[in-house]
Amino acid sequence: MLKKQFMVALAATVFSSAAFANEHEMHAAAPHDEHAAATTEEACVGFGPQTPRDIDSHKGKNKRAFGTAPSYKKMNLCNLHMHKNAEHKAKGFSIYAGDGDGHGNESGFECNISKHLSAAEMAPTPTPICKSEHGELKAGDTIEVHWVFSTADVKPGKTLGACLTDNDKNPQLRVESQVFTLVNDPKALDFNKLSYNGKVIDGYHQADAIPSNTGKPVVFAGSTTGPKYTNQACSPLQVTWSVRPMCAKVDINTVGKWCEKNVFEEDHAHGVRKLVTTPDLLSEIK
Repeated sequence: MLKKQFMVALAATVFSSAAFANEHEMHAAAPHDEHAAATTEEACVGFGPQTPRDIDSHKGKNKRAFGTAPSYKKMNLCNLHMHKNAEHKAKGFSIYAGDGDGHGNESGFECNISKHLSAAEMAPTPTPICKSEHGELKAGDTIEVHWVFSTADVKPGKTLGACLTDNDKNPQLRVESQVFTLVNDPKALDFNKLSYNGKVIDGYHQADAIPSNTGKPVVFAGSTTGPKYTNQACSPLQVTWSVRPMCAKVDINTVGKWCEKNVFEEDHAHGVRKLVTTPDLLSEIK
């Protein structure tokens, strides 16, 4: 029965186009108040640890454990997407962006370095970048990028559904996360060189590159994200997270080109889930 219930929840989450990134387009989330550590409503019960979190705080009381996913180098890249502003919080991205619209847009956290850019780095682009109904990306903005990996025999594709197969609907999942500041500078990182262009190593589909000079990743047990989920409506999926603690600069023009065409069919930055601060919904970071 438990397995059946889990698979129902899994299917509902996985095959929704919003599984990791765009649930805000289909569901309304509760208004955001990052500074409220708890609400008057009871936190969801019976779920595993949730994400996103403050990665500088290692405390957590959620006791539901699952196996840590292998190194991403031993898994298949199955999806890549980005969120406007960081979902997680750390010393390097600790500027609260505000409550937003209550649906995950214009909330989250900004890179500290985004407030110390040159006039050239902040220069506007000639055309809109990754425009959606919720706006567009501009120089100086922050994005959090998620490289999603699966132990299933899959290829990179659209949404979390690309991370599963008919023969493996419950693979181990891992997300490698990096927060970026967008700058108008061709000398900054090229986003397309961080994407997928057919690279296969030892039989595993891999991103062309993932930043390795932004601090030791903080690894912890968590869940899927996205503004559908709250402290009262938790995600049922189990995900190993690896979040880099420092921001990097990426050329906004290359992000725009990526939004125009990529194997993941992504064309805009998604909203964020409110930071999870309830100890019972967080794993202990060891």
